Amino acid sequence: MLSANQMLSQFDNNYQLGDAGMDTTHQEFLRHCQETAATTGSEFANKFKKLLDHTQAHFDEEERRMISIQHGAYKEHRADHQRILGDMTRFNERVQAGRGMMAKAWLNDSLLAWFDIHARTMDSALAADLKASA
Repeated sequence: MLSANQMLSQFDNNYQLGDAGMDTTHQEFLRHCQETAATTGSEFANKFKKLLDHTQAHFDEEERRMISIQHGAYKEHRADHQRILGDMTRFNERVQAGRGMMAKAWLNDSLLAWFDIHARTMDSALAADLKASA
């Protein structure tokens, strides 16, 4: 699996969707992942919380845009967001209590693997629908 740094370096070829808002938000998300993974201790807790907040805002904006165009896969896309936010929220509780090892492993492995698939499938379909509705 690629690291956040590798994903950022390959962003234009692999993750750019042609929607400026989504592309910017996805780059920010990967930077937050990269910065968070590079920290430890209380700094990790602070960065993980910022990653959670950014991800919540990221998903809220995508879902608002899906509703605005009556995106056909809204329910499935939103359910995928909710699953990740649930996982991230549970990990954040552990991280804030000083138990961050599992959260760091999840971030580096599961969260980045999820983003790779989600961006290429669900977000790609959303970007196409947004373009078609413009």
